[in-house]
Amino acid sequence: MPTLRDIEKAVYELAPRELAMEGDNVGLLIGRPDREVTKILVALDVTEAVAEEAAEMGANLIVAHHPVMNCAWSPVQTIRDDKPQGRLFLKLIENDIAAICMHTNLDRANGGVNDALAARLGLGHVEKLPGGDGVLRVGELPGEMVLPEFLKWVKAAIAPNGIRFADGGKPIRKVAVGGGACGGYLWAAAENGCDAFVTSDLKYNQFLDAQDLGLTVIDAGHFPTEDVVCPVLVKYLEEKFPGVEIKKSAVHKEAVQYYV
Repeated sequence: MPTLRDIEKAVYELAPRELAMEGDNVGLLIGRPDREVTKILVALDVTEAVAEEAAEMGANLIVAHHPVMNCAWSPVQTIRDDKPQGRLFLKLIENDIAAICMHTNLDRANGGVNDALAARLGLGHVEKLPGGDGVLRVGELPGEMVLPEFLKWVKAAIAPNGIRFADGGKPIRKVAVGGGACGGYLWAAAENGCDAFVTSDLKYNQFLDAQDLGLTVIDAGHFPTEDVVCPVLVKYLEEKFPGVEIKKSAVHKEAVQYYV
């Protein structure tokens, strides 16, 4: 059976470590590198519910996108079961569950988060967006769409609980995508002639800026725009390690709910 070190190496072949942004925490974050792996659970985040799911299926590794710990903004000071972070770490350690996380390196990687999002949205002629820091992708819809049609298209593709948007005032064909919080790239999308930009976590002023730029923006949620990479990871790992049972989390879902 492969070891954690083997699996980390394989995932780095998909999303090289050097692609990670400065200060990002990626790779094998919890676990013994030489421990053999028999079952893997893939999820966008390592939550307590995901850890419990892994324990119930007998998985000894969770492969996730978001780091289970990121000391740049949440230093690990204690590991106590009366603190959320400590409870999670103890659940992982006590159940001998390791964690491998691939974050901004997977955002930037060929075949990673944003290529998966572009593919799910049915974009053709996909390439990296100039000025997008290696993160954003840009491509073309099969045909020109008006905004109501495009909103339905996005909803059908990634099933968000809701969509926040601002109308750029023109038909949509050329689309930029940035899974997760990529609102800082509005100008790059506009400057490269995009009609629309699909991302998440936009601030109020960014909706105003987009309207000024004549760019339709679609905030389809952090989870829906990034969870598209999890099936990609499952398939990749299945091909690399055919003797290992690999599943996508069934319990981890969008946390943001909308009251309408």
